[in-house]
Amino acid sequence: MTKRFLSLSAWCALTLCTGSALLSANDRQTPLTRAAARAIPSVGNIHTEKSANPRDNVFSSDKGRKINGMGTGVVVDERGYMITNYHVVADVDTIRVEFADKSSYLARKINADRVNDLALIKIEATKPLKVIPHGTSSDLMVCESVIAIGNPFGYEGTATVGYISALGRDVEANETQFYKNLIQTDAAINPGNSGGPLVNVEGEVIGINVAIRAGAQKIGFAIPIDDARVIIERLMSVEQLDRTYHGLIPRNVKSAASRMLMVDGTQPDSPAATAGLKNGDVILHAGEIDIVDGADWERALLGRPVGDKIEITVRRSDKVEKATLILAAYTGGRSNLNLDTTPSRPVATTAPSPGADERFWQQLGVKMSTLPESQKNLVGPKYRGGMRVMDVRDGGPSASNGIQKGDILVGLDKWETMSPDNIGWILQQPNTQNQDGQVSLKFFVIRGTETRYGFLPVTLPQRVAAGVTTGIN
Repeated sequence: MTKRFLSLSAWCALTLCTGSALLSANDRQTPLTRAAARAIPSVGNIHTEKSANPRDNVFSSDKGRKINGMGTGVVVDERGYMITNYHVVADVDTIRVEFADKSSYLARKINADRVNDLALIKIEATKPLKVIPHGTSSDLMVCESVIAIGNPFGYEGTATVGYISALGRDVEANETQFYKNLIQTDAAINPGNSGGPLVNVEGEVIGINVAIRAGAQKIGFAIPIDDARVIIERLMSVEQLDRTYHGLIPRNVKSAASRMLMVDGTQPDSPAATAGLKNGDVILHAGEIDIVDGADWERALLGRPVGDKIEITVRRSDKVEKATLILAAYTGGRSNLNLDTTPSRPVATTAPSPGADERFWQQLGVKMSTLPESQKNLVGPKYRGGMRVMDVRDGGPSASNGIQKGDILVGLDKWETMSPDNIGWILQQPNTQNQDGQVSLKFFVIRGTETRYGFLPVTLPQRVAAGVTTGIN
């Protein structure tokens, strides 16, 4: 009888311990673990490779050694569009992205903004990707819990926890890179975290990790997501990427209480105006995509052809109404070159000046002719045209920097070069880099099946500040 009683006691004790273990497992599901689980599937671990050529001439046949890099990106569109830092993918030869489920894809750079250190890349995913939920940085609080997710030192899918340490930091990273209005955090950020998300306890991205303070402990910085989404909107502009036109003038409204995209106006006779969109309308949906801000608006129209009809749902005076927007072809202005662009640069339509051929010969050391329509296949789908190099002056800037007869010039100083007026306009722009007007303009040429680049020393006009004169009378 006693022996049986002891067995029952042991069974009860075992049951109590098991129940306690189950309760502990449930307790492990905290807001932070749920937030990480929500965000991690949308985070890609980026691995890059580029060539380090030991020679000064970028057109050397010596391929040099390979340098591996790493970073992080976040999915902003289910078709494979991702955002990362510009410095993660600048001048790399290959980009590979791996996700938490071990799926791996090659990626290509679509557009970039080097000033704000953001880039848009694209992978050809075999399935729809999970878009990261985005929050707002308008209501962040010091000491709010955050998670940094990324690929530090190649340790894929790493999540580190910390707090927001400060807001509105202006940080000078080096002599060429200056950031404004950054989030400071003590969540551990290391090389490889760049381009990854800083998320809140809801699993929403509230910042893009961008920099650390060298030699310090737990001082990292992130671009506020509200600022980043404005840049993403520009990088995904259908005018730049698809050459289509909607004519909407949007206004992002973001606060702790609401997030929405409001119509601030429409271009005259544009598709948006024809669709009947009015000032004060709040856009709720475009096609099948829910619209929260301008980045959502651009991605909803991205990839659609001219003439495509998109159903738009708006809230107008507390009523929900429908409209139909028909995309038109974009015919105005000059778009930025997709490689390393700064989308906020102005658009101009300056005609070539008389003697442009002679000017190019003297200033650049080349003679060029516009690539005919029948040969535009030679520059591939990335570019819309170019200028064929017909002759190169011995000892001139072009010859000294590797440009050869037969090359196709497709870009100069971030701008497309499809005609003489493109090049003429670029060479007329004031110089803000140094006092004597001497700059090195980055150029891109197609040679055979390869895109090559280098730098041309060119003297540009000097910009004179208001109230300041140059020279002494």
